[in-house]
Amino acid sequence: MPDSSNSASVVDAAVRTLAAGGIVVYPTETLYGLGVDACNETALQRLVELKGRQPGKPIAVLISATAMLEDVVEDISEAAADLMRRFWPGPLTIVLRARPAVSRVLTGDGDGIGVRISSHPVATRLVRALGRPLTAPSANPAGQRPPTRVEEARAYFGNRVDGYIDGGSLPGEPASTVVDARDGLRVIRDGAVPADLVLRRVV
Repeated sequence: MPDSSNSASVVDAAVRTLAAGGIVVYPTETLYGLGVDACNETALQRLVELKGRQPGKPIAVLISATAMLEDVVEDISEAAADLMRRFWPGPLTIVLRARPAVSRVLTGDGDGIGVRISSHPVATRLVRALGRPLTAPSANPAGQRPPTRVEEARAYFGNRVDGYIDGGSLPGEPASTVVDARDGLRVIRDGAVPADLVLRRVV
């Protein structure tokens, strides 16, 4: 697959790869991510093996619009809706109660799933064209430095990944902030959106 994100054909090829159960490295607003179709259990297992991810560790997903939340979450609290209005698209992952049909690979055997809308145009185009949520862990093996250039991801994974989209040099860490909005608000990981802004309610 060609790797310049400047061409629509590159995104189209990546979507075909994802739809066929493949793994694609793609740019987000902070780091390169590892994408698979979040509704494909076989692809999810490939992703876990590729990253060497610890059992029970959840995997967040990207959606292209709030309407796609219906595919993965049970309900949206008032606090979560407030965060979405203020920080999406952007680097804020919101954990909500997952629908029973959502893969336990994504929930880490819990009852929550992390979701966000990326502000990177390539990431959002991928999700929109796929029509289903896309996994969004950083494109590095567990314990290694998350990549800010596609070449770094290539060095980690080589041909074990089915496609790479080169989005240039990315800002890097901090990664997305993660907040649990199932019952109230609790910051799980402080990141690109400062925790004090997340917890500050706006009426």
